Amino acid sequence: MIPVLNGERHLKALLAALHREQPDEVLVIDSGSSDRSLEIARAAGVEVLEIAASDFGHGRTRNLGAEHTSGDLICFLTQDAVPVDGWLDAYRKAFTFGDHVGAAYGPHLPRGDTSPMIARELTEFFAAFAPDGRPVEHGADGPVFLSNVNACYSRVCWRGIRFPDVAYAEDQGFARAMLAAGWTKVYHPDAAVEHAHDFGSVEFMRRYFDEYRGLRETLGHVEPINVRGLAGTTRRQVSSDRRWMEAQGWSGPRRARWSARSAVHHSSRQVFAALGSRADRLPGAVQRAISLERRGNPPKRRAPVWEEVRRVSREGEAPLLDAVPGQAERERLHVAVVIPPFGRGSGGHTSIAQLVLGLERIGHTCSIWVYDPEDRHAREPGSVLRRRIVDEFAPVEAPVFKGFGDWYGADIAVATGWETAYPTVLLPDCRARAYLVHDHEPEFFATSAQSLWAEQTYSLDLYPISASTWLRDLLRSRYGREGHWFRFGVDHSLYHPRSVRRQPRTVLFYARTATPRRAVPLGLLALDELWRRRPDMRIVMFGTDDEIRASFPYEPVGLVSPAELAHRYCEATVGLCLSLTNYSLIPQEMMACGLPCVDLAGASPEAVFGQDGPIELAQPDPLAIADAVEALLEDRERWRRRSEAGLAFVANATWERAAGQVEEGLRAALRARPGSRSAREPAAAAPPAAPPR
Repeated sequence: MIPVLNGERHLKALLAALHREQPDEVLVIDSGSSDRSLEIARAAGVEVLEIAASDFGHGRTRNLGAEHTSGDLICFLTQDAVPVDGWLDAYRKAFTFGDHVGAAYGPHLPRGDTSPMIARELTEFFAAFAPDGRPVEHGADGPVFLSNVNACYSRVCWRGIRFPDVAYAEDQGFARAMLAAGWTKVYHPDAAVEHAHDFGSVEFMRRYFDEYRGLRETLGHVEPINVRGLAGTTRRQVSSDRRWMEAQGWSGPRRARWSARSAVHHSSRQVFAALGSRADRLPGAVQRAISLERRGNPPKRRAPVWEEVRRVSREGEAPLLDAVPGQAERERLHVAVVIPPFGRGSGGHTSIAQLVLGLERIGHTCSIWVYDPEDRHAREPGSVLRRRIVDEFAPVEAPVFKGFGDWYGADIAVATGWETAYPTVLLPDCRARAYLVHDHEPEFFATSAQSLWAEQTYSLDLYPISASTWLRDLLRSRYGREGHWFRFGVDHSLYHPRSVRRQPRTVLFYARTATPRRAVPLGLLALDELWRRRPDMRIVMFGTDDEIRASFPYEPVGLVSPAELAHRYCEATVGLCLSLTNYSLIPQEMMACGLPCVDLAGASPEAVFGQDGPIELAQPDPLAIADAVEALLEDRERWRRRSEAGLAFVANATWERAAGQVEEGLRAALRARPGSRSAREPAAAAPPAAPPR
């Protein structure tokens, strides 16, 4: 199956190669070509299906092609990928590895006129999959890469997974979903095609923008950017290109000409890949100007949360199902968790996912419902969102749904943030509703409608389960709401002391600029003061991929994996994490690695950790914070005392225990509804063994 749009340049050679390979069917789907593509396809005697350009989508058009064919194996090519001799036999052999093989793919070979940058990259990239030159099978622990430039799928696997309807990287989304479902894929070096995109410098920049925007939208990948490292990376890549050109016997003047273009190519690739990863921060007009596809942002609804606020005001909360005697004591409950959109590194979503995982291990059935009124995940289907939750937060079993179109009721529906509270109370077919209160969210806003609406969620019929005693007591004293509380857990399999030498005079700062309550400007002022006192100190910042403007030298590590973060905790001398409202997960993870941490005195941190406990507390003043960090750097006995107290403090802080506390709150929410068995259908009280995915 070959999707085509103005592909006459290579289409004749491609179809001739397929005639030589002799597949059972060849289907060309044309989406509005104005060149000779249709004439070439029909002259070759292959089946042609014409669709409107507006109907084309990388995922849905390939699904359409699969539906219009009947073979057990479905091969996909792009219009400029020409199979080499033996291509189809190699794919047939790939699927002899076993019935568990869901897909196979082969290398892309550079053409004779391909630029040295692309030719070297293609050669090295695909050689890495099979260093010994033999076919290799990959499972869930192998590389995710799969490319519909040249790939073959088992129809059984395709039927169960199908390509997501996304703007880009539908093949990568499919690969993640199939591997998660237990399928494997095979790389066969002989299933090769001649294919190489070779644009001019400007076109390459625009293509990389599109490519990495697509990877962000489909897989959540954010390309890190490091301005200081850009020049070094470019030099290394240019040197590799020069060595490749020399090995090909190129003359000195020719190598010199291409070296200049190589420098432009590799430097601009880093910049435009990083821009593409962050395209959602750019105006739609700017995106269209940069994009090779001329694609901007999808239109967004204006102030979408207003709709649910208006509905609650006009209609009131949806009635609950009648209570059933003993419902709170049922061994197994169906818990539906409503979450807001998410990004990589979100501490709140980490907590939610860990609690869902804990509830599942207790024996409850959970489902996750993503409330995304602004369409931040517009191009990510539920299967991709589920894979991101598993990869980025916790390995939950729960199915993930976008919106409430498939809502099928629950024993208890759980809101997890102020925006989700309004749609949660509108959900029908629930026996109770609860509210995981992670923070005092009215403080996230200036005096505004949003602040008012966030505050009003505490008066909705949602049983509060707060993420600290401080937060529970605040809801009781300020809003008159009684409820339960839980303590954040720690994944001790990741966060624990390691045999890593601590680097002297190293301060690790949680600089999550996207979260104002982490007081990053205050921390930067404190570190500036500390650096003036101790210019030999090393400052490392994490929590954002954005470059932070600081008056002192620092090392950015961005948004990193939990494993790398644990390593950083174990090598640093002092941690710095500031909390203006409820406390963060970060200090507990630091303490679990033996790293003393500085936080702000007063409010939640002091209520949770105590005045002279495992955390070094400081007044919210730059000099006071600098003094607290310096005291831990200079006083070894103080450092040892805080470190040991921290390890003891978090020893029994586990997500299993946190989930048990949340379970108590959920059962309390059900008990708060006295009543008798309803005559209505009791489906929500007895959820199916496996809710529909």
